[in-house]
Amino acid sequence: MVTDPARYCIRVKGQVGPEWSEWFGGMTITSDETNETLLSGQVVDQAALYGILNQIQALGLTLLSVLREPSPSSEDGSHRIADHGERSHVSLE
Repeated sequence: MVTDPARYCIRVKGQVGPEWSEWFGGMTITSDETNETLLSGQVVDQAALYGILNQIQALGLTLLSVLREPSPSSEDGSHRIADHGERSHVSLE
């Protein structure tokens, strides 16, 4: 279970405006011309991640991928446990 803060990139199908940032826990929201939206930012723990995913579902958006970025401490090799310093990526297409 993830208990430390981690940076996530969550891609959904559809357009979500930046005004929804606060509702998504302060995530940065970027939409592109392919009718997809990227939510990115720091998530405090796994419970907060599930909360964001539940909000995506509540809006009826299709979840395309969830990417957990490596933490700065894991990149230098000092704290490699679960992800071995690599990105954890789940694609849902």
